[in-house]
Amino acid sequence: MKNNPLHPTPPTPTSRFALAGPASRLLSTTEVGAVPLMLFIGIAMIVALSAWAGVLPKNMIGGLAVIMTLGFAFAKIGRRIPLLKDIGGPAILCLMLPSILVYFGVFQKHTLDTVHLLMKEANLLYFVIACLVVGSILGMNRVILIQGMLRMFVPLVVGTVMATIVGLAVGTLFGYSLYHTFFFIIVPIIGGGIGEGILPLSLAYSAILGQTPDVYVAQLAPAAVVGNIFAIICAGVLARLGSRRPALSGNGMLIRSNEENRMFTGAQDAQQTDFHLMGGGLLLICAFFIVGGLFEKIVHIPGPVLMILIAVLCKYARIIPASMEQGAHSCYKFVSAALVWPLMIGLGMLYVPLESVVSVFSIGYVVVCGAIVISMALSGYFVASRLNMYPVEAAIVTSCHSGLGGTGDVAILSAANRMALMPFAQIATRIGGASTVIAATLLLSWIV
Repeated sequence: MKNNPLHPTPPTPTSRFALAGPASRLLSTTEVGAVPLMLFIGIAMIVALSAWAGVLPKNMIGGLAVIMTLGFAFAKIGRRIPLLKDIGGPAILCLMLPSILVYFGVFQKHTLDTVHLLMKEANLLYFVIACLVVGSILGMNRVILIQGMLRMFVPLVVGTVMATIVGLAVGTLFGYSLYHTFFFIIVPIIGGGIGEGILPLSLAYSAILGQTPDVYVAQLAPAAVVGNIFAIICAGVLARLGSRRPALSGNGMLIRSNEENRMFTGAQDAQQTDFHLMGGGLLLICAFFIVGGLFEKIVHIPGPVLMILIAVLCKYARIIPASMEQGAHSCYKFVSAALVWPLMIGLGMLYVPLESVVSVFSIGYVVVCGAIVISMALSGYFVASRLNMYPVEAAIVTSCHSGLGGTGDVAILSAANRMALMPFAQIATRIGGASTVIAATLLLSWIV
């Protein structure tokens, strides 16, 4: 109803942090991790002063306060820095900047001990991994899961085989052993990102090889980050190729069939978040993690890997009620939106020693990573014509197999302006990544 003297419109409630003037209005409308900027500054000052004075609560609350404050801030900065924002800036900053700060002694021992309690003693890492992996798989549309797997099976297999062959050959030229090239460069690049790939791999490698997971995160994460950068560059180049040669591109359509493309886009139903079901979904996720641990005692395969396999089988066989799948997916959405960047802060502070990361980098290392991603993209490009697909789109989707999980998919598809390919990218990332983790783990356990 319009405002008039008889029925005045009540004034819109404003926050205490809303200020006057253009600059002040910009400050009051800017958000950092969904928190208004002025309020976030106040929270950050409280956390910083508590940490500096050594009175930060040494429990989960204190640990969450530290990693969430830094995670929200660094992710916001990573999205704003030119060039960096286009190559996975939030992930790079959240993982590497804390490692640099720890190296130069910025954090006091009390703060590090508090984060240690949260990450290692309370094991937030395992909780986030379980929510990301199980929730993402159970939340996938079954049509996309089955039909997408059938469509993407050949490009993914061919791309993975070619990436492995080329990666091993180039790695050998630069003096890397076949073992190191495969398990510590190729596998982390095509493993599905940080949350669904590097972290389960680090747990699996730890169970098989004996060292703590942080040792393996420091060795695996750089390859995933470099691979993601090359995948984004490849996507941009392919998009330009498609604009210059229209016959090679479907402008966002993968398959040369309008009916099949409509089937995939129509199958993407937006799932509502139900907090009541979310509690049941969280219990279900915990059950999957426990079942994986139980079967580990029997088949001697790391529990997190078995958890992935069991989740895929349950989704395929429709064992889990749809309401519980929705609840588990709601947990996934919460964790992926609110806890991924904070978790990476914790990883950077405790699991990624700067000296270990620097030690793995070299010109040869970067060249090997680039060769793996480029061979993956080229495989999809040349296989597409035999599968009734557009070469440009097939190459872009195949490149997503070497990205940083869901974040990498968004960055890669955005660079190519092909967000309509997201269902296929999710297949390449989630199912392709999970298959890589499982296969690499089985092979490593057999070799060792």
